Amino acid sequence: MDLTDVASTRQRPVGLVELVRVPLRRWRTVLACAALVLLAVLGYLFVLPATYTATTAVVVRPVVTDPFSVPSGGADRAVNMTAEGGIATSNDVIDDVARITGRETEEVADALEVETPVGGQVMRFSYAGRSEQEAVDGANGAAESYLDLREGMYENQRAAVLKSYDDTIDLVTAQRATTQRSLPASQSSTNPSPRTSALLDQLRALNDQLATLAEQRSKVASADLSPGSVTSAARTPVPSSRDAAPLLLVAGLLGGLLLGGLVAFVRESLDRRVRTAAEAAATIGAPLLGTVRCRRGGQPDESDLRYLVLALGRWVDGPQRAPLVVLSSAADEGREQVTVGLAAVLAAAGHEVRLGVTAESLDRIRPLMLDAQRRNPPVEPARPRVPRPRPVPAITPAPAATAGPDHTAVIPPVRKPRPFPTSGDAKNGAVYQSTTTTGGEDKRQLNPTARPAPVAGTAPGGQELRIGVGKVRLVELNGSSEGLTVLDAPPALHDERGVRAARKGRALLVAARDRTRTGQLTQLVDRLRAVGVEPVGFVLTGDGRD
Repeated sequence: MDLTDVASTRQRPVGLVELVRVPLRRWRTVLACAALVLLAVLGYLFVLPATYTATTAVVVRPVVTDPFSVPSGGADRAVNMTAEGGIATSNDVIDDVARITGRETEEVADALEVETPVGGQVMRFSYAGRSEQEAVDGANGAAESYLDLREGMYENQRAAVLKSYDDTIDLVTAQRATTQRSLPASQSSTNPSPRTSALLDQLRALNDQLATLAEQRSKVASADLSPGSVTSAARTPVPSSRDAAPLLLVAGLLGGLLLGGLVAFVRESLDRRVRTAAEAAATIGAPLLGTVRCRRGGQPDESDLRYLVLALGRWVDGPQRAPLVVLSSAADEGREQVTVGLAAVLAAAGHEVRLGVTAESLDRIRPLMLDAQRRNPPVEPARPRVPRPRPVPAITPAPAATAGPDHTAVIPPVRKPRPFPTSGDAKNGAVYQSTTTTGGEDKRQLNPTARPAPVAGTAPGGQELRIGVGKVRLVELNGSSEGLTVLDAPPALHDERGVRAARKGRALLVAARDRTRTGQLTQLVDRLRAVGVEPVGFVLTGDGRD
């Protein structure tokens, strides 16, 4: 079964742990958003001037002729609160409030707010001022101006109605006078004539009409034109925008954290990174060979590297060894540390490893190799000591004494034996081993088979370091790949030399937890498969937590 088919059809689940992990991974974004919101709240509280809000309540009632009568069932619907709200925010009211507070009409229109409830008859005038007194004057002035405006409108309406009644009464009075003048001067009251009876009936009708008009006019004249009354006038102290500063700060902090979490999820969706080994396996379509954790100093854990070498046992101990090319999509994913760690562990186990590097990465590889050599110092392999046959010393006769000028015996001087050179006298870094003579005297003899640990040079082909009982030789990336070879390839998305080398060997991918981008990793895998390279597996670097 092809692993790529499984990886392409697998859906990545999102659980509660993922919901918590994303904000924690991007905690800088969350804190930045929270700080910005807190700064905005602090600017609103302390930079902008304080705002004082005063409220005045007004009861609106309909105009009635008898204020002491019991209202009918539809009295609460006699007042249109929507129309009353429009009157309360009219230009006349705003002009009066601007004159009282001394502010511009545009500012008053923004500061004045009228609340008109549905199904009720209580209006609330709220005014936001720059001081307590201004807020109180604005709210009370708006309520009084509304009541005065509404009462003036009612008075104008009553004046128009009374004028209509007066005109009608004057007309009827004139008709009654004309009728009275038409009556005969002398007429029998017991037996009036038909004309007189008609005039009398007309006169009585006119009198009744006048009485009705007078009664209706009196009702209109006696109507209470008050549109309402102030039940709760604004007064100091009034609430300020800074009174709820602690609550606003807490709300700003919580809102900032929530906004930061949303921004973190948005950034996570736009910049997806490898979080778990399962996610990397689904993206690459190859098995996980090992997880290499990093210590505080940035050094990879040697136990993880040893297990990684065991996972690569078929490549290390196989009859046909091919170069192992370590690839990554970027340069900051721990590829160089893994490559040097693999070479160091193999050398410590007794292998002779050829480590292929590029010229530009040599300065970064050299300190890593020296650090690995410090952790695993060179160890000379134990060699069996074979006793050498000792030559039998030849007995030479003593030199004969010669006679001197004074006929005395002269004995020739005996040359002292030259001592063996010590390790301090050795040239070119030669190594010596000590031997013990029969007489117990400790002497040092040159060991021509021992080789000193060479010092790293400047060219890749001339660097060789002993690590443990083995050694690592730095070679060029595109050089010979004989023997056990590990190649540290440059970032594969920007340099194709590693992919070209992987076509002759085996590719091992390196992905860093919380650093490798999923899109770049997918692009690298697609490029490898496009050139016919199938990764043998991948290594996940990071803290080692799933």
